[in-house]
Amino acid sequence: QVQLVESGGGLVQPGGSLRLSCAASGSIFSIYAMGWYRQAPGKQRELVTTINNNDYTKYDDSVKGRFIISRDNAKNTVYLQMNSLKPEDTAVYYCHAEAQVTGYQYWGHGTQVTVSS
Repeated sequence: QVQLVESGGGLVQPGGSLRLSCAASGSIFSIYAMGWYRQAPGKQRELVTTINNNDYTKYDDSVKGRFIISRDNAKNTVYLQMNSLKPEDTAVYYCHAEAQVTGYQYWGHGTQVTVSS
């Protein structure tokens, strides 16, 4: 089992920045990739960005050039640096991890990000 705990959400003005953190614990060795999804009110959960064990990253087009995913293996933590935030970035952001062998999906409880003036 893998546990994921997010932190760092909050209220920010348009154009501002936030950094989300996701600390993983448990069977860390089983994880192949980690990332972030988000879900806005009335919309489906969507992929924001992922990073795998080879440090290959993938971003949704809507956040390219504004968001950066990174990882600190010593701390078992993945970060999401969000810059130039827009109101449409408002959502609950979920940390996600995928197991290498089974493909099992793990989810955090989510952290609210609100971009508003």
